[in-house]
Amino acid sequence: MAKQNTAYPPGPVSTVGVHVLAEMWGAPADFLNDAERIEALLGEAVTAGGATLINLCVHQFAPHGVTGTATLAESHICIHTWPESNYAAVDVFMCGRGDAQRALDYLRKRLEPACVEVVELKRGMPGEES
Repeated sequence: MAKQNTAYPPGPVSTVGVHVLAEMWGAPADFLNDAERIEALLGEAVTAGGATLINLCVHQFAPHGVTGTATLAESHICIHTWPESNYAAVDVFMCGRGDAQRALDYLRKRLEPACVEVVELKRGMPGEES
């Protein structure tokens, strides 16, 4: 295990972005196992978050599951699905003009999970508080 340095950062932290992680349970298996739909969903979430798409990569696993990543000028959006468990793990990190929460809200609306748990982190570095 890596040793944690609790002395850093020394002082205020300047927020550079927001990183949201979401656990989504109870989403429809047919959607979670459809690489084309996941690809379209990622592109739509990029637009909803006001971000700039650099690259989109989606992979269909056999017998089931999809992983998709949208590389953004503002950072990234990732989704990993387990359709056999009606589960999706979602990761949205945006800085600059991107709005991670709006992108996540769009994903949540379209995936229609029965239950969602979200953790939000303010990402940053030493500097003036923001």
